[in-house]
Amino acid sequence: MEALYRFVSGAAAGIAALFAPIGPLVVTTVLFIAVDFVSGVAADRAVAHREGRTWYFESCEAWRTVLKLALAVTAIAMAWLLDSCVLDFMHLNLARMLAGFTCGVELWSFLENAAQLSDAPLFRWLRQFARRRIRKEVGDE
Repeated sequence: MEALYRFVSGAAAGIAALFAPIGPLVVTTVLFIAVDFVSGVAADRAVAHREGRTWYFESCEAWRTVLKLALAVTAIAMAWLLDSCVLDFMHLNLARMLAGFTCGVELWSFLENAAQLSDAPLFRWLRQFARRRIRKEVGDE
């Protein structure tokens, strides 16, 4: 039994050591998704209050966020494995690009939620500025 315990704890420590460098990427992504979830719930509640309808929390939204979080973390881990184990000679930083893209999408969603929550011109302007900037970078304008 002690040999099994040593094997399992050694394997767990090895896996933790393999994925330790992406800890900050995963934590940042989790925080962005969590802030987007909380702001989305608050924005949904504010819109329901403005429209005069009863608001209630739907667990399917929470489970969708949990699934999105699990998929994002898995994708970052897979990209890290590609970066470090398969394509280590290329230095592509796929995990960083994927985490950056995910956090960018979550930031965009947060700006939309913030615009619904506060109706402040600053958030509407930020959303329009980001839209124009993205179109300019992509070459859509």
